[in-house]
Amino acid sequence: MTHPIAVVTGAGAGIGRAVVRTLAEAGCDIALLGRNADRLSDAAAELDGHHVRVATYVADVTSEQALEDAADRIETELGPIAIWINAAGASAIGAVSDLAADDIVQSMRVTYLGTVLGTRAALSRMRRRGRGRIINLGLMPQLRGLPLHAAGNAAHAAIEAFSDSLRPELIAHGDRIDVTVVHLPSINTPRLGWSRNRTGHALRPYGTPYEPEAAALAIVRAAFGGQRDIWLGLRGAHHGILTALLPGMRDRWLARSAISAQVDRHEDLQADAPDTLLESPAGAFAAHGAFETVGFRSERAQPAIVTPGLRLGLIAVAAALSTWLLRRRR
Repeated sequence: MTHPIAVVTGAGAGIGRAVVRTLAEAGCDIALLGRNADRLSDAAAELDGHHVRVATYVADVTSEQALEDAADRIETELGPIAIWINAAGASAIGAVSDLAADDIVQSMRVTYLGTVLGTRAALSRMRRRGRGRIINLGLMPQLRGLPLHAAGNAAHAAIEAFSDSLRPELIAHGDRIDVTVVHLPSINTPRLGWSRNRTGHALRPYGTPYEPEAAALAIVRAAFGGQRDIWLGLRGAHHGILTALLPGMRDRWLARSAISAQVDRHEDLQADAPDTLLESPAGAFAAHGAFETVGFRSERAQPAIVTPGLRLGLIAVAAALSTWLLRRRR
């Protein structure tokens, strides 16, 4: 039986590494792309016993030639690419006035341009066959507009806009290629510990993060489901409502609470803290970070994977409830 071939960028650590494991459980042959050969090898070794083919390719997503060369090798060594997941990213965290211009540029190059180049590499091969699935990553409403994350927010907003423009182009050409954006909340990965940190203090996630396996489940659901968008979790919906109805109020709320929630003023940034913005640091980083999380697949806190149909239903229920409450007050 032929297994679908999936490509994952940023596969050596964080969300990408969790996605690789979930794809293997789903029976995919997998190409792992990343900058750190040792971590890619470690991630591949975790898949022993899944009875799928696995190959690793060292490639920097900011290099179009590196991605094209890797894609050519994948199709030669594994076969036609069916799924391409753009999970690579890099962050510069701090107030805009504290970030260097190069910090912002490099964050955009890795996160946004890396997604664009990965998408182009996938498209040029999928269009030969007229089908395929491309998965890009976005942010849940509670993380949009979050202070100290202007560089990362700009990159993910650009990814969503890029994906929105790409879809009608594919439809116009008659290609059966789905482009899905998976919108994620805070995820407990090594990201906060190895991002370029301009705050001078240790960082904390905004809100209680989900485990990377929850993000991986949503991403693999997108890889097999073909939805336009998928949202992970129901928490933070009030941020979306406030942004739509009272954006100024949300700005003031974030100004009062969001910065202090993310910065640990009692712990200074370590002088030897890793920084992955320009190059991959050494170290045994894997999928998980160091923070307490929402339990994965626990009965108390099972993360909801919200598809467009379910989201529309929830909006309809909320609208009906609001109308009923307004009528009762009259």
